[in-house]
Amino acid sequence: MICEFKEHRASRASLFDGFDGLEEGGLRVSSSHSHGTNDHDNENAVDSLQDRVIFLKKLTGDIHEEVESHNRLLDRMGNDMDSSRGIMSGTMDRFKMVFEKKSNRRTCTLVACFVVSFLVIFYLMRVLRYFMLG
Repeated sequence: MICEFKEHRASRASLFDGFDGLEEGGLRVSSSHSHGTNDHDNENAVDSLQDRVIFLKKLTGDIHEEVESHNRLLDRMGNDMDSSRGIMSGTMDRFKMVFEKKSNRRTCTLVACFVVSFLVIFYLMRVLRYFMLG
């Protein structure tokens, strides 16, 4: 709670930087300034506050657009993940069907042996080429 209050004060202070005369109710009135000077200071303060409000409004609009675009991106990503989950479950079902039959299991083992032997031969050729040229 205290931390939130300090953050609120810090953000409020940054919003009103350069306005040492601002208080909760308005501007401090100094007896050394004339009435015309106070009106001019008030107008300058109001103009500056208006500029800051416009800036904050644009900033919140930009933040809103960014959040909306991120939400759309997350929705698309969720849909893509759902579709890939469906594809993966179909692939797993096919693998289960293949491994349920012994003849298919032997065929898959044979194919796996060929792939592994190809990779070993490929790797050995690259190593030999590296040592011969290197």
